[in-house]
Amino acid sequence: MNRKLYIICTAILLTVPLVSRSEELRLTLEDAIVMARKNSVGSAVALDELRTAYWEWRTYQADRLPEIALTATAPSYSDRYSSYMDADGNYSFVRSHSLDIQSKLSVTQNIPLTGGQLRLSTTLDFLHQYGADKGNRFMTIPVALSLSQPIFGVNSLRWRGKIEPVRYSEAKVAFMSATEDVAQTTIGLFFNLILSRENLVTANLNLENARKLYSVAKEKRAMGRISNNDLLQMELNVLDAESQYTQSETTMKSNMFALRSHLNIDSDIEIYPVVPSSIPVARISYDHALSEALANNKFAYNIRRRQLEAEYEVAKAKGDMRQVNLFVQVGYTGTDNRIGEAYSRLRSNQLVEVGFSIPIVDWGKRKGKVKVAESNLRVTESRLRQEATDFRQELYVLVERYSNQGRQLENATRAYEIAKQRYDTNVQTYLIGMISTLDLNDSQQRKDESMRNYINELFLLWNYWYQIRSITLFDYQANTPIDNDVSRYIE
Repeated sequence: MNRKLYIICTAILLTVPLVSRSEELRLTLEDAIVMARKNSVGSAVALDELRTAYWEWRTYQADRLPEIALTATAPSYSDRYSSYMDADGNYSFVRSHSLDIQSKLSVTQNIPLTGGQLRLSTTLDFLHQYGADKGNRFMTIPVALSLSQPIFGVNSLRWRGKIEPVRYSEAKVAFMSATEDVAQTTIGLFFNLILSRENLVTANLNLENARKLYSVAKEKRAMGRISNNDLLQMELNVLDAESQYTQSETTMKSNMFALRSHLNIDSDIEIYPVVPSSIPVARISYDHALSEALANNKFAYNIRRRQLEAEYEVAKAKGDMRQVNLFVQVGYTGTDNRIGEAYSRLRSNQLVEVGFSIPIVDWGKRKGKVKVAESNLRVTESRLRQEATDFRQELYVLVERYSNQGRQLENATRAYEIAKQRYDTNVQTYLIGMISTLDLNDSQQRKDESMRNYINELFLLWNYWYQIRSITLFDYQANTPIDNDVSRYIE
């Protein structure tokens, strides 16, 4: 099989000009895939999406760690009138002229187990009063420990602890699959250019042959050996060949532009794609492919994440039916005209606060939200079951197509060999007048079609191969999983 591929590829390469100038590039499929993974827009987008997911993951991890914060107002200056109510309930306006400086250093820790928040803080406030009663005043809270805890609400931190690791794992394998998808896109563009170049070469050869045969036909007509109808047919063949050549040239330039753009190659470089002379060979079983896909593919993580998100919405809707929040603070505080005394003369500073919001009559609004969330969960579960079935079926069909594609390529290779030999023989036979123009035209069309079919079958084999790699993230030639260590891509 590989020997036949080598012979055919060599025959095709003989029709392609060799690289003789710096503006020409002879490109293999492997080199094109490497360049695409490095330079293509698809690779850049996949990398940016990975980095976004990475920093979202880092943000989630940071939420689980203590946060140290310094807040301050330095200064707050006031010189104005404001309303004042005395003990008798009478209002008057008094002038306020002061300088206030406030500072607070706190350490905050979220509690994933309960969904609450624990905070340790220290505070220092300074007040300077202007006017007749001018003077300084300090208030300190050397240490205060506070707890804020929802009683019945949903524990968002715990749910994030379930969802975010799955989301990040999904993003990592999605990046690896995206690099394989880039390879698939490259294969399509690469073989489009191969096919269009071969069509152009074929069109040029057909045009030369048509002109040569038309010249011979005119001589035969002059000798009365063929009819005028045959001569006109040969002239039509020349016109058709010229039209086909022009169309093939336009298509080739368009396909070359697409490949250059994808690989980020300068527009003045002429690309000559090298037809692969070998093919990937590996026995792939459906059971093994499914096992690797379920372990490595982003689809498995996507299903798990969507299931968790739907369950979270149900828990959130139930938690919103009633809200009870507990706030507790214990510590010490002191105040004095001198900062030292403000820290030494301390008194207790404690606060316990319980707030709740329980609907009395909401006409079933909150209950309706719970029912909607539960219905959405059931819909999601049904969709996930269907998607899982479709995923397995598509993978099975893909493995079967790859397994059969080797035979298809062998048939296409042999068909091209036969069609080419038949056409070469018919050209010589026509020159000695043994066959008609219809037979010659038929053999030419069969030759051209068999070449296009051969290149298409070769493309399908490579395309199926990289589709399976993308889905399973497994290298079947090396018999190892594709390296999924994405840390080297993140700066």
